[in-house]
Order: sequence, then C-alpha cells, then structure tokens
Amino acid sequence: MPAQYPFCAVVGADDMTLALTLVAIDPLIGGVLIRGEKGTAKTTTVRGLAEVLPAVRVYAGDRFSIDPDDPSAVCPDGPFDVPTPVVERPVRLVELPVGAGDDRVTGSLKLDAALRDGVVAFEPGLLARAHRGLLYVDEVNLLPDHLVDLLLDAAATGRVSVERDGVSVEHASRFVLIGTMNPEEGELRPQLLDRFGLTVEVAAPRDPVLRVQAVRRRLAFDADPEGFATRWAGEQEALRTRLAAARRSLAGVVLDDETLTRIAELCAAFDVDGLRADLVTARAAAAHAAWRGRTRVTLEDIRIAARLALPHRRRRNPFDEPGLDQDRLDDLLGHNDPDPGPDGPGGGLPDDTGHDGSAGDVPGSPGESPPVPEPERQAATSMASAGEPARARLLVVKGTGDGQAGRRSRARTPQGRVAGQRRRTSGDGRLHLPGTITAAAPHQHSRGGLTGGRGLALVPGDLRRAETVGRESNLVLLCVDASGSMAARRRMEQVKTAVLSLLLDAYRRRDKVALVTFRRHTAEVVLPPTGSVDVASRRLADLPAGGRTPLAEGLERSGEVLRREALRDPSRRPLLVVVTDGRATSGPDPLGRAHRAAAALATSGVQVVVVDCETGRFRLGLAARLATHLRAEHVPLGEVTADGLTGVVRTATAPRAGVA
Repeated sequence: MPAQYPFCAVVGADDMTLALTLVAIDPLIGGVLIRGEKGTAKTTTVRGLAEVLPAVRVYAGDRFSIDPDDPSAVCPDGPFDVPTPVVERPVRLVELPVGAGDDRVTGSLKLDAALRDGVVAFEPGLLARAHRGLLYVDEVNLLPDHLVDLLLDAAATGRVSVERDGVSVEHASRFVLIGTMNPEEGELRPQLLDRFGLTVEVAAPRDPVLRVQAVRRRLAFDADPEGFATRWAGEQEALRTRLAAARRSLAGVVLDDETLTRIAELCAAFDVDGLRADLVTARAAAAHAAWRGRTRVTLEDIRIAARLALPHRRRRNPFDEPGLDQDRLDDLLGHNDPDPGPDGPGGGLPDDTGHDGSAGDVPGSPGESPPVPEPERQAATSMASAGEPARARLLVVKGTGDGQAGRRSRARTPQGRVAGQRRRTSGDGRLHLPGTITAAAPHQHSRGGLTGGRGLALVPGDLRRAETVGRESNLVLLCVDASGSMAARRRMEQVKTAVLSLLLDAYRRRDKVALVTFRRHTAEVVLPPTGSVDVASRRLADLPAGGRTPLAEGLERSGEVLRREALRDPSRRPLLVVVTDGRATSGPDPLGRAHRAAAALATSGVQVVVVDCETGRFRLGLAARLATHLRAEHVPLGEVTADGLTGVVRTATAPRAGVA
C-alpha cells in the first residue's frame, strides 16, 4: 500500500487538523465539514488522519465489522462462535464517490450467486464497510439528493436497512462523516449540513514562509514517499499515542452544570436551530480538554468548540456569509481564563489557540469596461440595492431530460416514480423484478426452469432495469440588462430583487447558475456557470447600471456561454432568462442586430424566458417583440415573484405571452 502523506506534516491548516483531531477523540461529535478553495490539502489531510487512529478489534472474516466487546451487537454474518478469532485491523477510510449508485452505497443482491446458485445473498455496500471508521465524501456538495437521503438516514439511526430485490437486511453503520467542498460550486442541503458536528474554513496560507515550507514538504514526499513517511514516523507515533491517551481520559472530563449553562447561553445568543449545537459544543469542548490533558472544561475549550460547532448552525439567509462573529463570541464568554494545559507537539499538529491567520479569497466584482467619456462614466456609477427576495414563479424546461437529480424539470433519474423498464447492462440501475420475470417466463420450458423443484431459470439477457422519472437540475443563465435605460434607482431595485428571487429559486432547486450582463458597448460574463448561487448574488449586488444598451452583444455572449457549457456538461439542459425592457441603443442598427441575434438563439433550440422590465403608462412593447424572435415565454417583471404560478418554457414557433 503506498505511503500516505503524514498527518503531522500538514502546514497552514490548523483549524482543519484540530477539528479532525477532536472527532478522532470523540466520534460522537458527528464529523467534520471542510470548506475551502481548491489546492488547500483537504483530501491529503483527511487521508492522513486514518494513519494515526487506533486499530479496531473485529471478528475474522466479518464483513460488517461489529465490535466483539459489545454483547448487543448483531451481525448479518453472525452469530459468531466462541472460537471465532478476533483480530485487530487499521481504521478504514471509505471514500464515497459522488457518482455512486444507491446499490453501491447500501448494498444489493449478489447477482452472481442468484444466477449461478439460485441463492439470495447480500453484497454489503460502502456504509457497511465504513462502520466504526471514517466515511469521506470529496465534493460533498455535489452529492445527488438520493445519496444525501441515504446518508441522512444512516447518520440519524446508526443503521442501514435494505428492503429490495428480494433482500431484507439490517446492519449497524456508525461512522465519522467527513466532507470537503468548494463553496463556489454550490452549498449543502441544510439537513445534511446539520449532521456535520464541526465545520472549518480553510485557505492557502498567505505567509510566504509557510507556503515555502508546505511546498518543500510536498516536493520531498513526491520524490520519496516511503522515506518521507519514515522521517515523520516519530511524530506520527507521538500523535497516535496522544490520541489514544485522550480517548481513554475523555470519560473523566467533567462537564458541570455551570459549563453546560454557559454553552446553552452561547448557543441561544447566536440563535442556532435545535439542541444539537449545544450537544456538539459540549462534546467538542470535552474532547479538547482531554486533548490538552485536562479533566475540567475551561472557557478556552468552550471558545474553540463554539468556533468549530456553531458557524454552520447559525440561523441565516441563504445568501448570507457563513461564519461566526469572533468579537461577539469573546464578549459573551468574557475574559479568557489561563490555559493550564501543555502545548501540543509540533510538526504541523493543530494549533489549539486560534486560526492559522489565513483568509480565503472573496470573489470580487467584475472588472470595469474600457474607458468612456466623463458624462457616460457618471451615469455608469448608478448603484441600486436589491430588496428582500420572494418566492419565485417556477420556470421549467419542457420535455424529459437526463440531467443530474434536482428539483426543477422532469427527467429520468435514479430515484423517483417507476415509469417503465429497459434491458439492464453492466449492473446499471435498479433491478425491475416484474419486467425480469416477464422476460424470462416464455423461456422456462426450454431451460428446464420451474420443474422438478427448480426455481426460475434466468440468463443475463432477462434482466430489466427500472426507469424512474423524477426532477433534474438545470443551468439557469441570467442575461441582465444593466444599461442606462434600466438605471433609474427604483427600477433597478425591482430588477435586482426579481433576479435575486430567481437565484434563490435556483439555490433551492439545486441548479447551476451563470450571469451575463450588458451595458455601454459590450456584454460581460460576470459569473461563469457554477453551483454557487452565493457568488452570483454577490456579483449581482455589485452590479452598476448606466450607459448604452448593447442587447445584441448580450444575446450573442449568452449563446457562447451556453455552447461552451453544452460541451462540458451535455446532459444538463439550459434555461436562458433574459431580463430587459427590449431597448437596444448601441452600434449601427441596434434593434435589427438584436432581433437577428435572438432568431439565431431560437434556431439553436435554447429555451428562453424574457422578463419584461418596461414600466410606466406608455409602453413600447419591445420586450414582447424580442420574445417573439426568441420563441420565448414573455413574463412581466411583476409576475416573476407571483406565488402559486407555474410557467413552462415553450418550444413552439410562436410565444405565449402573459401568465402561464
């Protein structure tokens, strides 16, 4: 087995290594969510953690890893006789791929045994393998909803029940859930987010000395992994010994009423949901005290535990920045009491006293357009703030897609209502038993099946896969007019509020979003397609308005974005939302060029909604004419946030204006 990068050698990720250390001491804390930019050693650190955890005792040959010292443990492979040998093995780090099927996660019918021997046998899944170990999900925010549901059920009950394909099995599955994610690619469902005991934000260190140290260590590891691991073996063993000692002493750490009251007051002050925050903070504070070699929880233990346990549980709006106000935390806890515990060993081990001093990059506002004359520059400084977003009207792409599971448009998905069947190949999809039996029944006489006590005779060609219909996520591309015709403050506030409502709807429906704006003489991709609507909302807030209206350029740039994204992700169907009053004032023949660009988009098959921002008593109807050229749905601005209305993007040659 190749050497793993030593956990002790990680540089500039103090909060991450500390959080992982605390859940290693007390797995009941519930796991760690690591949020951060790419290239910050998230995966490397998690894989290194398994190397320093104490070994576990299991029965030899037990596929479900029950604890031999727990008389209440029940195993589908058991019961085990007294002579069954008990062995020690390292803690498993089980990686859950984002694209795994539910059969792979929970287990399924062992097809080779069923077809060859006529025996119903169970093949354990990843959740069985992760029992008493670590379950690691890289890019956990991209996990499909049906896998999220399985994880939530296992995390809440500590058990997995499989009832399908003639299999009925229940087994224990208690694991430390560790997830990593890049927030710019999308956020987690609140239910899954709450199952992570601790959360940390990581970023590459900004101190050049630390960066050089990290690079030198990584280069040394890549040049000679075994030699590098050997040089760090002493520090690894010291950490392993300290972890084992902290685990043993955890039961003796005192959590008195005064400490629990202090934690409860802290959680109430930060307005967290539920009581899980109190419990996790108490467990993390006790684990930190045990890590520092103390038998009583101090204010410093509570401070560090709250910093890791509360940020993702604080009640906030979907587009608010996560995090915890450190000054307020200090005020609520009062002055620090002295920390009598010894410092932890060096060599990259967690710094218990605070952050590593680094901060993540906050995506900035888009760059300015080329220089313009002073009068137009002054007009371009108009800035309006969005109001409170409301529930947006549902816009769906017509037809049935094959995209990733989501909550917007109809699609064939791994989970949902069974709508048909097709021949099963290479173990894909869920077995459709009625279809399989129907396909095999006409051939039983020639195969000798169902006679002489034999069961149904099957061959691989009989297998049928269930086709299920659910909902998919889409790419929602917002093309927003930010020109002078939209620059009146009240009007731009309404536009930003409507766009923010559409972004909130995309957040809830698990869509990818992109943002194109046009003003002055050009169009700009403010945000390429991403799963992070938080970033899109920040870019929208910084959006200025003013200048001429290059409508044709906006439509052409939107078409370019959609064509590129279709090459990257062909299964994800796009929905283009053009927010404009229909005016075009930039360049020669601006309106004619805009209508020709719209017709070109229409012939490409892209499905479009035009949100008409024209206001006032006398209206030109230019947005409605644009919708005609785009073969698009025409929606007045005031109806974007109308409750209870459902709009369907139509592909007919003539648009249908008004309310769907």
